[in-house]
Amino acid sequence: QVQLVESGGGRVSSGASVTLSCVVSGRITKMHGMSWYRKSSGRERELVASISRGGTAQYAESVKGRFTITRDNAENTVHLQMHGVNAADTGVYSCNVEQSELLPGTAFSELVDYWGQGTLVTVSS
Repeated sequence: QVQLVESGGGRVSSGASVTLSCVVSGRITKMHGMSWYRKSSGRERELVASISRGGTAQYAESVKGRFTITRDNAENTVHLQMHGVNAADTGVYSCNVEQSELLPGTAFSELVDYWGQGTLVTVSS
């Protein structure tokens, strides 16, 4: 099993900065994409940012220029630096990782998704 634990959420003021962290532990084989998703009240869960194993990052349009995703492959962690937050950034932020795992009894592997429980970020004006 693989466990993901997020931290860093809380109540912050509009315009402030906050950093979320996600630590991955357990049966880690080879992690590929690592991502942060956000679930806001009344909205579908959305992909906020993702980063490939090689460090290529992608962002939702709404956070480009304000958020930065980074990862440390040696420490099995992924971080999300959030700057200039606003009320629209309020939500539960969840960490997601894709990992290659061997199919039992075969030489083939598949990508398996793992999720954290999420951490709540509340932006107050």
